[in-house]
Parts: sequence; C-alpha cells; structure tokens
Amino acid sequence: MNPQSLKDAFRKIFDAEPILVKSPGRINIIGEHTDYNGGLVMPAAINKAVYVAISKRDDEQIQLYAESYEEKYIGNISAVSKSEKAWANYILGVVHGLLKRGFELSGFNLYIYGDVPLGAGLSSSAAIECATAFALSELHQLTIPKMDLALIAQKAEHEFAGVNCGIMDQFASVFGQKDYAMMLDCESLEHEYIPLKLEGYKLVLFNTNVKHSLSESAYNKRREQCEQGVAWVKAQHPEVEYLRDVSPEMLSEYVLPKDAEVYTKCSYVVAEIARVKKAAAALKDGRLAELGKLMFETHEGLNKAYEVSCKELDFLVEQVKEVAEVLGARMMGGGFGGCTINIVKDEAIDELTAKLTQLYDKQFGLNLSTYVVETGNGSQVVE
Repeated sequence: MNPQSLKDAFRKIFDAEPILVKSPGRINIIGEHTDYNGGLVMPAAINKAVYVAISKRDDEQIQLYAESYEEKYIGNISAVSKSEKAWANYILGVVHGLLKRGFELSGFNLYIYGDVPLGAGLSSSAAIECATAFALSELHQLTIPKMDLALIAQKAEHEFAGVNCGIMDQFASVFGQKDYAMMLDCESLEHEYIPLKLEGYKLVLFNTNVKHSLSESAYNKRREQCEQGVAWVKAQHPEVEYLRDVSPEMLSEYVLPKDAEVYTKCSYVVAEIARVKKAAAALKDGRLAELGKLMFETHEGLNKAYEVSCKELDFLVEQVKEVAEVLGARMMGGGFGGCTINIVKDEAIDELTAKLTQLYDKQFGLNLSTYVVETGNGSQVVE
C-alpha cells in the first residue's frame, strides 16, 4: 500500500484529511541478550515499517482501524483502558502513557497499516508504538523529544502488552538512520552511529517459522541466572550493578566456585558485550569479514553456552558456514525460533535461498521465509 492509497483508505473510513507518519521495524546486528544486563547492542532500523494515518476529532472518541485485521476499535480519550483486541493495546498503551505524562490529547481517528512481518522478531510491536507516539506528537504539536517517544513506547509495551522488554526495539525504531547501525549503551542510553557499508553484500533474514514454547520460561531463567551472577560479584565489589561491569576474572573468582551453569551463562554475556565493541571497530574500518566472524561466534555462544537456540536455527547457520559468499550468520532475537541474520553476497542470494528452502523443507517439513532487508530511517512524517 503506497502513501496515497493509505490516505484514500483513511478518507473512505473517517471522511477526514490525515497526517501520515511511519516507524520502522529493526534488526540487531550483534549484541544478543545483553540489553537486560546493562550491556551494548547494535540495532539498525530497516526498510519495512508501520504506517499511521491520523486526524483530530471534535469529540472525545478514539477510533482505530487496523488494515491487517480489517477491524475497528472505538473508545474514549477520558477512559483509556486495555482492550480485548491485542493490536489496539499497542496504540492505547501509548495514549495512556502520554496522558499520564500530562499531555493534553483530543479524540482522534487512526488507521494503521504495516509491512513489517509479524512474529519474525523484527519488532513490529515497537514500530506500532513508536509510529503512534510520533503521530500523536505531530497531530497535537507536542514536540516530544525522540528519547521520550522511545521511552513512552517502551512503557506501553510493559503496561498494556505485558512484555517486559528492554529499550532497544523502540530506540531503533525512533532513532534509525539509513546506512548506519547504532551502538546503544542500554544502561546510560548513550549511543553512537556506526557506518554499515555493505558494498556488494546484503542482509538476509531466514525465518524458521517456528516459535518453541520454551522461550518465555528460558528467558526468565536466564535473567535470574545473570542477576545471581551479579549478586555474587557485587558481594565482593559493591560498585558492580550489571554484568557489563563484570570482568571474566571476577566470574572465575566469585561465580565459578558457586555454580558452573550460572558461570557459563554470565560468561557468554560478558563475551558478547566485548564482541559488540569489536564489531563497531570492524565496521568503522570497513572490515565486513571480521563482523561476519563475530556473528558466527555469537551464534556459537547462544547455542552452546547460553542455550537459547533450537535445531531449526542451528541447521540454518550450519548450512551457510562453509558457503564462501556468506560472511556471517547467527540467530537473532530471544531465541527458540524466529530468524537467522546473514551477510550474503548480492549475486549469491537467489541461489542460496532456493537451496536452503529445499533443504529446510526436507529436514523439517517446514516453509522457510526469506527477507532481504536494507537499513532505513527512524520515525518520520510521510509527505
């Protein structure tokens, strides 16, 4: 759907003239499971986005329409609460957050459409939240700073969607820049734009189309293990707040004697934070092959040490390891399903996709979805 078609669809339903904005989905180049450990991540916004058309109303009604569900929601600005329609909660959570911060909002019409694939780990939910926050800020001329937009969107996810996510997804959706990744410090929120020059290569995502039920319980357990490791180190070093403050030597001295498994999990995180720094240095020097090598290392860590991978993800990474045209690959996201992210030579993409699709179907009897993505800009008005 192009911007003109979206405006036409909006006019047809609401009989009003809209403002149009968009917010992108995101990938994470490297830095997995480091966010809740106060560590470093390296996301990039992509050229797939959520689009929001919006206009003011003369009354207090909130009228929402979701293109992908062909569903309408009607509520009231003076009584914003959770809806049984899951998609509406991402929008209502943002409205609730803005009102709680003291911003005055009128009733409004909102039409939402997106081409960020759902359930692929590309943060379609963050894109909805950020597009909504940005659209409401534009509509009411609130001039909310970018960082606040990201934080309001994150809080909406916590309070209305019930997902206790870190800041990375919303941050990338708001702050993204074409041709750049961002190295984000999840503790201080300081960030640096890192050039992502992929001359002759593309970022290719292979979606396993599986989501194993282990994911939530394992995620919570990993968080607990990381917190336990920090607590043991902190008892000797009170200045330590997160795993990002911990050295491998501290882990060997204070964690390994107490619990070998907690030690292994914490060691992965400490090593991954160091890999993000190495990846940033490699990209600044244009050493793309070095980044690829680090991505393979990350996957190995996520699979063997952190144990959040699954046989489908491992299969896809294993298949490309010996392919000369693939510089690097790893699972991306929380784990137990979702996508692998790969750096693949332009001319090899079609052949590799065809071969992998066939092998994957033969091995698991499952369909493999492929997305070739490019970096994109963050939240913006669409003229």
